[in-house]
Amino acid sequence: MSQTAKIVNARELTRYDFEDFLYEEAAMLDEWRLNDWLALFTDDAHYMVPSTNCTEDATPANALFYIADDRFRLGERVVRLSKKTAHAEWPRSKTRHMIHNVRIRSAEGDEYAVTCNFVTYRTKNDQTETYLGHHEYKLVNGPDGLRIREKKSVLDLDTIRQQGKISIII
Repeated sequence: MSQTAKIVNARELTRYDFEDFLYEEAAMLDEWRLNDWLALFTDDAHYMVPSTNCTEDATPANALFYIADDRFRLGERVVRLSKKTAHAEWPRSKTRHMIHNVRIRSAEGDEYAVTCNFVTYRTKNDQTETYLGHHEYKLVNGPDGLRIREKKSVLDLDTIRQQGKISIII
């Protein structure tokens, strides 16, 4: 990691700092603390889930994505999922977000490219669905600590036919 990578208190960021941040994000999602989760994102943030047939270099501009939210749309998603009228998630699903193999890929100034593998379980109506893949993050270290500038959740599934939809945040 770069010697210029510093946190607010001038302490160098470690893998533990990134792991702890990602574990806390997962806990927020499992506990349906969606407003707290949303606060983790920068104002210029993006959250994306490419379709299962996308290539690595696909973008929402040139390929179909299941989710391609900017910060505003992400906020609207959180509002909708928090309401009882979000029928796909009312009553709320039980989820468990498992994060592992956290890797710091690069550091440039205050921005870090971080990846991790995930398995997310969703249980509802006596059915358990499994989503697995990897997250690609662009994290920014600022005055309020680490924040998410970009999160891309790449599914390692052939299709989501079995699940039928993605109504939770992966």
